[in-house]
Amino acid sequence: MSTYTKEQVAKLADGKLDWDTTMRMLAMPKDNERFSLYVEALQKKVSWADKIVLPLGPHLYIAQNAKSKQWVTKCECGHEFGDYRDNWKLEAVVYVRDTEEAMTEVYPKLMAPDTAWQVYREYYCPSCGTMHDVEAPTPWYPVIHDFEPDIEAFYEEWVGLPVPEKAA
Repeated sequence: MSTYTKEQVAKLADGKLDWDTTMRMLAMPKDNERFSLYVEALQKKVSWADKIVLPLGPHLYIAQNAKSKQWVTKCECGHEFGDYRDNWKLEAVVYVRDTEEAMTEVYPKLMAPDTAWQVYREYYCPSCGTMHDVEAPTPWYPVIHDFEPDIEAFYEEWVGLPVPEKAA
């Protein structure tokens, strides 16, 4: 049995859960049903039929394509970035803050980083414009591939659920 209700987990997914309950959730060990309830709440927020396999961020997911059964990285709006093992950022719209003027939109002039040493790369969904990530590397550094999740191990070892079906 879950420690929290579907309503509480749905409010958590929407960012509307009261602070005290949020802090209790963070401090307590996770119960076995919370991940399922969380994914269920996220699934209700999206307009597409593909099954969410793993949330990657507030509006970015690994989802199982309903037709092909492939796991893909997908925006909340429905835009597919491609296979979940590929770096989704290479399919995003990228805005690079590499001038003093662009940096001072984020920082006060004397607190902005030197663009010879650091730039900001902002990654946006090409369909809806949602910003999914920001990197702050040196200008010459390649696009960072954050991680490739081991979904099978996550489901089997961490949440104790059957691994979602995937096309070979």
